Amino acid sequence: MDFRIRNYICFVYRKLQAAAADAPEPSWNGLTMDTPEPRPPVRRSRFGFSSIPRKVRWIVFSNAFGAVGFGYLIVFITAYFPETGVSSQVVGLLLGAVGVAMVVSAAPLGIYSDRRGRKGLLLIGSAILPPSILVFAVTTDVRWMVLAALVAGVGEGAFLSSWNAIIADQTTVEQRNAAFALSFVLNNVFSGVGLALPFSFPFIQAQTGLGSQTIHVAALVLTDGLGFVMPVAFYLLLRDYRETIRTREARPKGMDWKPLLKFSGINGLIGLGAGFFIPLVPTWLFLKFAVPDTWSGPLLALSNVTIGLAATVSASLAKRYGPVRAIVMAQGLSTVFMFSLAFVTNAVAAAGLYMVRAALMNMSAPIGDSFLMGIVAPEQRGLASAVNSIVWRLPNSVTTILGGILMAGGYYDIPIFLATAFYVASISTFYLVFRNVRPSG
Repeated sequence: MDFRIRNYICFVYRKLQAAAADAPEPSWNGLTMDTPEPRPPVRRSRFGFSSIPRKVRWIVFSNAFGAVGFGYLIVFITAYFPETGVSSQVVGLLLGAVGVAMVVSAAPLGIYSDRRGRKGLLLIGSAILPPSILVFAVTTDVRWMVLAALVAGVGEGAFLSSWNAIIADQTTVEQRNAAFALSFVLNNVFSGVGLALPFSFPFIQAQTGLGSQTIHVAALVLTDGLGFVMPVAFYLLLRDYRETIRTREARPKGMDWKPLLKFSGINGLIGLGAGFFIPLVPTWLFLKFAVPDTWSGPLLALSNVTIGLAATVSASLAKRYGPVRAIVMAQGLSTVFMFSLAFVTNAVAAAGLYMVRAALMNMSAPIGDSFLMGIVAPEQRGLASAVNSIVWRLPNSVTTILGGILMAGGYYDIPIFLATAFYVASISTFYLVFRNVRPSG
C-alpha cells in the first residue's frame, strides 16, 4: 500500500512540475504510473554495410563502373581475340605485359602513396586505365596492344597501391571489415556482369543482323565508357578530402616491417598453390570431362557473382569469430572442397564443388585485406598493398605454367594435390603466427 502511494505522489509531482514549467515531464528513476511506450527497434543492416562512412560507400560504389569493363576485357582478350586470328602467344604476351608492369611499378608507387598521399595516385591510376583499354577496340597491331597493356599494368599498380590504403585511412577498425567486404562484393558482382555479356551476343546478332566483330567491339567501347565515370566520381568525392602527410622528420624512425613480411610471405603460399590449378579450371574441365568453353565461361561468370554474394557475410564472420579465425575457417573449408574435386566423376558435381570452393576461399579475401591494413602502420599501407599483391602474383604465375605442363601430360589431378598441400601449409602457418594478433586503427 505504501509503495503505491509513493508512486502516485511521484506521478503527481512530475505532472505539476511539467505544467508549471510548460515543458516535457522530467525523467524519474523510480517506477511511474505511466506505461512507457516501447522504443522502436534500431534498424540494423543485415550485412553491416550501414556502419561504413557514407563517403567511403560512394567511393566503393564508384569503383563498380570500372569493374564491368575489366570483366568484359578479360573475355575480349582471352576468348574473342583468338577467334579473330590473334595467336595464343600474343594473348599470353598481353597478359604477361600487364602483370610485369604491375609488379615493377607497384612497389615504388606504394612508397609514393605512403609519402605523398593516396588521392592523387588513385585519380591517376583510375584515369589511366580506361584509355589504355580503349586501344584494344581500335587496333590489333601487336606493338600498340603491348604498349597499352604496359600502361594498363602501371595504372593497375597505381590503383592497387592506393585503393586499400585510402579505404583504411577513412575507416575505424570496426568499420574496416564491412568496407573491404563491400568493395570485394561489388567488384566481383560487376566484373561478373562483364564476363557474362558475351552470352547475350548471339541473341543481339539474331535480332539486329550485326556482325560478331561489331558487337564485340561496341561492347568494349560501351563498358569502357563506364570506366571513364570512375575517375570523375573519385575526384568529386575526394576533392574535400585532406590527407595527413607526415614530413620525413615526423615519420617514425624504424618501422616494424615484420608483420607485412610475415603476412605477405604466408599469403604467397596461397598464391603459389592456387597457380597450379585455379587459373586452369576451364582447361581441367575440358581435358577431364570434355566441357567446352561455352559452358566453362558461364560457370566462371556465375562463380564470380557467387563469390561476391558470399563475401557479404565476411564482416559478420570476422565480428563473431575474430579476423584470424574467420580467415582460417573460410580458407580451411574451401581447401576441403578443392581437394574433393580430384575424386568427382562428372562435370556437374565438379562445377558445384568448384563454386562452393571459390565462394568460401574468397569470403576470406576482404577480411585479409582489412587485417593487413590493421597490423601495419598507416605510413606503410600503400606499400603493404603493393607488396602483398606482388608476392601473391609472382609465384602464382610461375606455378600456373607448371600446372599446365602437368595437365598436358595427362596428370589432371596432381595440380589439385599440390595446391591443397600449399593451402594447408599457408593456413596452418597463418594461424600459428597471427592467432594472438589484433588489428589496430
